[in-house]
Amino acid sequence: MTTLENHPEKNIIRAQLRQNVLLKDLGEADRAELEAHLAIVDGNKGDFLLHQGVREMEQYFILDGILKRVVSNPEGKEMILRFADEFDMETSYAALRLGTPTPYGIVCVTRARVASLPLKDWIAFLNRRPVAKELFEFCVMRGMSEIMAHTITLHLLDAPGRVHRFMRKHPELVDRIPSKELASYLNLSAETLSRLKKRGKI
Repeated sequence: MTTLENHPEKNIIRAQLRQNVLLKDLGEADRAELEAHLAIVDGNKGDFLLHQGVREMEQYFILDGILKRVVSNPEGKEMILRFADEFDMETSYAALRLGTPTPYGIVCVTRARVASLPLKDWIAFLNRRPVAKELFEFCVMRGMSEIMAHTITLHLLDAPGRVHRFMRKHPELVDRIPSKELASYLNLSAETLSRLKKRGKI
């Protein structure tokens, strides 16, 4: 982990941050204040950025790669709730507000780079900027709504329908997510997903 200011690619990273959905409309003074708090984290495929059940939470701005939000039971069975890629973010805002441990983990699906800061510092930053806070809370609610819609989809659609819905909703991710990860997200076996492709069902 390296602070943004000390990172050898800080100019590239600053340009990437300007494209983030939450940060693109910040003024220069606000941007400089936030960037002073950012650390840059590089993760390999399978690395956890956040473990389920912890109380030390971070706000993540995705610079490169794909992350997944996952829930695991004590036996290690995993459910993927969502994927997020460049220009998106990941957060445990609801858990912080509720005073609970984070109910999910955040894991690198591919090699990934994120800019992060403690979630409490991010919230303090937002509390002084109502417009930015409103956008952030909208993105959080939209993400929760997408997870709910996905969960309903797992019960209501057959296997090809689930795949088609994902391809329609997330065409930018279809060719970037490993088949095993996509199959898990859609509650299919990797073999079933492969069979559907071979039969031209998807």
